[in-house]
Amino acid sequence: MRSWCLCQICTCGRHHCPHGTTRIYENSGVFYPTTEYMEKYPKYGSVLPPQSLKPKQEFQACRGKMEGISTFKSDYRPYEIVKQPRHIPEEYKPKQGKIDLGTTYKQDFNSYKMQPVAIVRPVERRQVKKEKLDTVPTYKDDYRSWEIQKSELCKPEQAYHPPTVKFGNSTTFQDDYVPQEVKPRQSCKPCSVVKCSAVPFSGATSHRLDYVPRQLEVRVARPKEVYKPTNQPFEDLTTHRNDFQGLAGKTAKLCRPAYPRVTQRAQFEGSTEFRESFQPWEIAPPEVKKVPEYVPPAGSMQLDSTSHLDYVPYQINRVAPIKPVSQSRKSNFPFQGKSTMKEDFPAWESCRQGLIKQQQQIPNPSGNFDGLSTFRSHYVPHELVPTESCKPLNAALKSSVPFDDVTMYSTEYTLKKPEICPASYPSPPGYIFENINSQGHKFFRKITPAVKAF
Repeated sequence: MRSWCLCQICTCGRHHCPHGTTRIYENSGVFYPTTEYMEKYPKYGSVLPPQSLKPKQEFQACRGKMEGISTFKSDYRPYEIVKQPRHIPEEYKPKQGKIDLGTTYKQDFNSYKMQPVAIVRPVERRQVKKEKLDTVPTYKDDYRSWEIQKSELCKPEQAYHPPTVKFGNSTTFQDDYVPQEVKPRQSCKPCSVVKCSAVPFSGATSHRLDYVPRQLEVRVARPKEVYKPTNQPFEDLTTHRNDFQGLAGKTAKLCRPAYPRVTQRAQFEGSTEFRESFQPWEIAPPEVKKVPEYVPPAGSMQLDSTSHLDYVPYQINRVAPIKPVSQSRKSNFPFQGKSTMKEDFPAWESCRQGLIKQQQQIPNPSGNFDGLSTFRSHYVPHELVPTESCKPLNAALKSSVPFDDVTMYSTEYTLKKPEICPASYPSPPGYIFENINSQGHKFFRKITPAVKAF
């Protein structure tokens, strides 16, 4: 007899075998992974990969010369540029009558009297002490000044002798600097001359070599499909109706204890758990620590430091410099005091430049001011024409024709008896449980009906 799995018995496609803990290797030595993909899609034999239909890139020789006309040269057509006319503003004519200087604020605002706001802050109470203030600080009370002797310098004195001749001492730059000849470096930059080739330009491009003109096929007009309603009845089944099966049971009882309501007439007992457990007791005041009086040290203070006591001065000879003697030429001629700056740039007398004023192009008005501005002289008033509203009226449409309540759902819907999936039961009807596979699949055996003998 053939055995059926729970996955094969299911008709709705939402029931599968519960895969539990499975063994990696069976006694037969074959590995069975617990995946549904290996069962539905078996492996195929060796299949060759598809051949590429891409054309081969073969070199093609030049077919002709290339014209020197571009798309811009062939399509561009110059046109005459016409200067746009300038708008001349009309002359302003003032409006007759007086100007109404009333504003919306003056019309809508009603003034009323204001009263000063009362201060909510309480009055400060200054506590004045009649006792006398002790103005002696802690520093003056504890500090005692004593005489300090000036310490002697341990640094040896260096006698400086200024030179007798003007600019007699040589500088560090003159002693260390050795003049050398500067040779210009050769430039490695290539020449910026454009090299023109004498070979004529071949008009072959990748587009001309690879492009093959083809004729387009005539597009066939596809006829529009006519809608045809289905003859099958509408299924009103949902996942909740198929899978959910309600279980009859008793309602849960509340485990919360009963809440005794406190009446208002009951008097409150003045004892609580906090008052009974924590009784007040007396606390002793904290002890004040006594500060010992300051006693100044006896005797004089020694101002000798460790460096002053341990340092022994030595007579050290001056170290001779190791640097080579500079090759600068020293001349006995006196310094002339001339430089290239003084010879090339002689001083001249400078005068203060006057203010530069531009000439006024617009002449000042000579007559009296008329009181007319540019806006008043050129402004032309126009009457406002209100725009007509295109919005339709908010009136309800009434018709004497009765309402047709026939819909496509009411005409085509037919009731269908809901079919329950046999795999939704704990034991499918018409099947007997046989065994469970190592992969976790449940197998059932179909019950065959008994045949009566003749």
